[in-house]
Amino acid sequence: MSQDFINMMWRRTLFLKEMLKRGYSFIFTDIDVMWLRNPFPRLISFNESIDLQISTDSFNGDQLSEANPINTGFYMVRSNNRTISLFEKWYAQKNYSTKLKEQDVLNGMMKEGVFRELGLSVRFLDTRYFSGFCEVSRDFKAVTTVHANCCRTIGAKVIDLTAVVHNWKRFKSLSNSNSTLTLKWTNHVACNRSWKRKVN
Repeated sequence: MSQDFINMMWRRTLFLKEMLKRGYSFIFTDIDVMWLRNPFPRLISFNESIDLQISTDSFNGDQLSEANPINTGFYMVRSNNRTISLFEKWYAQKNYSTKLKEQDVLNGMMKEGVFRELGLSVRFLDTRYFSGFCEVSRDFKAVTTVHANCCRTIGAKVIDLTAVVHNWKRFKSLSNSNSTLTLKWTNHVACNRSWKRKVN
């Protein structure tokens, strides 16, 4: 949450707005999102009516519910007048949102009814498939991405994502051997500890 970090997030939003204005639909993913499987089978095609499909920190069971807390670490957006308007309104909040990162601003806009006002069709992604450290998917056979969210430092993210890789390799080796052993993800110890350390 340093000012440099906040500025970088807003520059990213500006860049993505320009991509939409040039007619590009896209998937955006943070660098701390690990792709374990191809996400496209779990996403609705760009040709469908959904404007925005976005990950959540926790999923309430309803993929259309604005009560889901969004996470901008992974989303798929179609280029059209509605999404361009959303990104323009979003970026316009930059100077009125001191000490807030762009994700918090978008979450606030959703709660204020901006999605409905623009006529956006939004799908909130189930953490069973689009998992994260905030809410971990227990289904190794379904999980598609893992986001190192709810984590404070880069070092902690690297440690705990490395553990995810080891867990995933173990699952794949057991799958190939037809083992019925039940697997669990390693606890995100480094990320949990990152909240207890003082950050300058």
